[in-house]
Amino acid sequence: MPKESSTAQQVAEYLLQIKAIKLEPKNPFTWASGWQSPIYCDNRITLSYPEIRRFLSHRMAEEIKMRYPQTKAIAGVATGAIGIGMLVAEALDLPFMYVRPEPKKHGRQNQIEGHFDPEAPTVVVEDLISTGKSSLQAVEALRNAAINVLGMVALFSYEFDTATQNMRQANVELTTLSGYSALIDTAIATKYIAPEQEEILKKWREAPQLWSPKQ
Repeated sequence: MPKESSTAQQVAEYLLQIKAIKLEPKNPFTWASGWQSPIYCDNRITLSYPEIRRFLSHRMAEEIKMRYPQTKAIAGVATGAIGIGMLVAEALDLPFMYVRPEPKKHGRQNQIEGHFDPEAPTVVVEDLISTGKSSLQAVEALRNAAINVLGMVALFSYEFDTATQNMRQANVELTTLSGYSALIDTAIATKYIAPEQEEILKKWREAPQLWSPKQ
């Protein structure tokens, strides 16, 4: 579930301001999945802005303290959430680890990097939620290592219904600082996009796998 509107709008404003999120309804991006999209999100850019990364990491830390006061460790999802996850762990003065998409094929063949205690209740930090599948692969790896995953906190979500279903099926509670709805509202309010582009962006989110700029 997204945080209250003031935080959601502030996060969206920051992401638009530094172009971590780009909205191009007339010149869509092509995702790795092959989907065409009028939006592209790269939250790693936030790490280059001290004021913004401080705001985001502190808000995530506050959210974790409120929702999961028993947290004893933070796990970031590689590679996008390694930086923000470490900042959150630092703000909470907690151990940090990160989870690779799959085990290394050499050396110690780790999938989870960093020292971890299976007894330590852990919160997963993610930078972006689309369908949620890659995030849930990290949760699965942690659970396979007998780590108690309390929940997941993310910077931004596209708010796809399939992500909600995937999280529910995996029994993972997801909290996000901001999401697609707040982004569109903020983009309209700040005149980042024209009002007529709003309908295009809303239609894309309803069926992103089928969307085409020619619609």
